[in-house]
Order: sequence, then structure tokens, then C-alpha cells
Amino acid sequence: MEYIYAALLLNSAGKEVSEQNLVSVVKAAGMSPDEAMAKSVASSLKGVDIKEVIKNAQSASVAAPAAHAAPAGGEAKPKKEEAKEEKVSEEEAAGGLASLFG
Repeated sequence: MEYIYAALLLNSAGKEVSEQNLVSVVKAAGMSPDEAMAKSVASSLKGVDIKEVIKNAQSASVAAPAAHAAPAGGEAKPKKEEAKEEKVSEEEAAGGLASLFG
């Protein structure tokens, strides 16, 4: 996870998200860098506009509650089912975002 944070930090600072820069940030945080992980994250994010991905992820989470409209016929779902569906939806959204960052 520290490599994702490092990539976000580098992107925010306007720096290139490269293997060397990721290793430098992880070292600066006082951790032992894993060269293979840094290389994997850097190659996964090559050509990815991180700001655009974050922007799209934020708009997707805003649109998600609209998908839980009442079913046709006017029947309302019990509140327990609605809460359960929202929890699954949030977990799926989080899983989808995590897959973008390796």
C-alpha cells in the first residue's frame, strides 16, 4: 500500500511516478523498499492519468446510490436488505479502485 501512497504523493507533487522515485519516497518514509514492487507499481501506472482516475472514482461513488431505486410496482425493500446491498456496492467500488493501482 505504501507504493500507492508514494505514487499519489509523487503525482501530487508533479513528479514522475518512476521506480527510482517510488523507492526514494518509501526510503524517506523510513521503510525498506521492495524493488520488485516499486517496478510493478511504476509499470502499472505508466501512461495512467492518476488525477483523472481519482476524479472518475469520486463521481462513480456519487452515482452509486441512485442505482438503489425502489423496484417497479411501488414495493419498498426492507431496510436490512438495502443496507446489505449498499455495503456490497461500497466493497465492489473499493475493489475496483484498488485494481487500478495494482
